[in-house]
Amino acid sequence: MSPPSRKTVLSSLGASLLAACSPLTTFNTLTPKDPALRQARGIAFGDESRHRLDVYAPRRGAREAPVLVFFYGGGWDSGRRQDYAFAGHALAAQGFLTIVPDYGLFPHVRYPGFLHDGALAIRWASRNAARFGGDPARILLAGHSAGAYNAVMLGLNSGLTEAVGVDPSHIRAMAGLSGPYNFLPLDVPATINAFGHYPDLPATQPFNYARPDAPATFLAWGDKDTVVGPQNIAALAPALKAQGVKVETKIYPDVDHPGLVLALSRPFRGKAPVLADMSRFLMANAG
Repeated sequence: MSPPSRKTVLSSLGASLLAACSPLTTFNTLTPKDPALRQARGIAFGDESRHRLDVYAPRRGAREAPVLVFFYGGGWDSGRRQDYAFAGHALAAQGFLTIVPDYGLFPHVRYPGFLHDGALAIRWASRNAARFGGDPARILLAGHSAGAYNAVMLGLNSGLTEAVGVDPSHIRAMAGLSGPYNFLPLDVPATINAFGHYPDLPATQPFNYARPDAPATFLAWGDKDTVVGPQNIAALAPALKAQGVKVETKIYPDVDHPGLVLALSRPFRGKAPVLADMSRFLMANAG
């Protein structure tokens, strides 16, 4: 019997990923990538071992391109930037100078430590994007799941970026895919582990940071998502709109929690136009 084709293997892995977000490393290795340049790998943006990032640029190089920092998910206790090369390539091919950082994970890091790590990655982008062809005054944030939480909190809570010397006004827009923004009471191990120690739990919730000068916001969710519920968009989108912030929401039919980020990849892009929708919004609001 002949060995399975690459397409068959990818389909099988995709089914596994859509069910359990695993094995992402193998999927990322096998999946075809969009034409883009990985300009740097494993650059240090801080002193810790997980303060490392990769940089992706459009195939023809970047010239004053918007700078997109993408935070992956994993329940704040797992994840590697290397496994999201498919996302880095996909976003760079849309015209963004794309940065994919690691950040500290539980049990070594809890709230707000992973947000501080994210702020340091944004600071690196602000200080170094120009030498890769990016415009440091046009920073965009995006993420999936726990990474969407990180991106949105860093976009809304300006004190986090100001504390490391980043001008919050340079963060022009942000996108959250399947993100938790309103998840009290803490009722699952991931949130209990990451946030349960913190004495002021309302202060950990992104929707409480809605402000008039917040970045334009794209929020997406799949209606088959049983990990992060619709109450998260239902809380954050109206809170931002009430402050006059530009908000676009997309709910994709028949897409589950991991399926939303997998839709950035070439094999699963036909499942939902997540990449096109998010890229259009971010580029239109990059300034």
